[in-house]
Amino acid sequence: MGRLNGTTALVTGASKGIGRGIAQELAAEGATVGVNYPPQEGSTHADEVVETIESNGGTAHAFEADVSDADDVESMIEAVESAFGTIDVLVNNAGILTQSRLESMPIDMWDETIAVDLRGTFLPIRFALPGMLESGSGSIINVASQLGIVGGEELVHYSAAKGGVISMTRALAREVSPTVRVNAVAPGPVQTELLDDISEEWREAKEASLPMGRLGEVEDITPTVVFLASDESSYYTGQTLSPDGGDAMH
Repeated sequence: MGRLNGTTALVTGASKGIGRGIAQELAAEGATVGVNYPPQEGSTHADEVVETIESNGGTAHAFEADVSDADDVESMIEAVESAFGTIDVLVNNAGILTQSRLESMPIDMWDETIAVDLRGTFLPIRFALPGMLESGSGSIINVASQLGIVGGEELVHYSAAKGGVISMTRALAREVSPTVRVNAVAPGPVQTELLDDISEEWREAKEASLPMGRLGEVEDITPTVVFLASDESSYYTGQTLSPDGGDAMH
């Protein structure tokens, strides 16, 4: 018996990286999973995630939406609720990561990061939360970053967005408890496509600074998300759990 048998989950940004791993682990634990992907990417990677889940005996569907676009997200939530009936678990994982010093940062880079990483967490919650409250339960899991706690040079925009996600998690937990639990996961640097635009020098320095002596793998992050999605974490809300190799130690 899986820990999530009979539940439904939506994972944003689930076609690659950490999101893909989360979607597959939730399905392995018995959840029916919605695999969100952005329009500009196309459905190929999301379809591969769905096929992997189904080949292992799970159930999944792909849903297209730009998480920074309110109309897109509202339509996606309606489609997921129509297909699944309810959304029991919402994992806000979609995000982008670019690198620049603040004094030379293009304004568009700042705006896009806040739009995807912070607004793109708010919007799925905004449209999924009424259904959770009506059903009487739910678990919202926001994927933040350890940089939202400790900050990172040349990543001020990303650190600000993820710090906002952590603060939103705490505030919302106070607002909707005990009906809906709201928690965050703040991973350290993980070897996924998200690091493609980050310099090798930054990655090497970060790896050398970590007490665990290595960058994370997707498999280091997914157990924390499954835990927060399951009844095992029924007394957790407003918390930020940090599988980060010891980077933040908060």
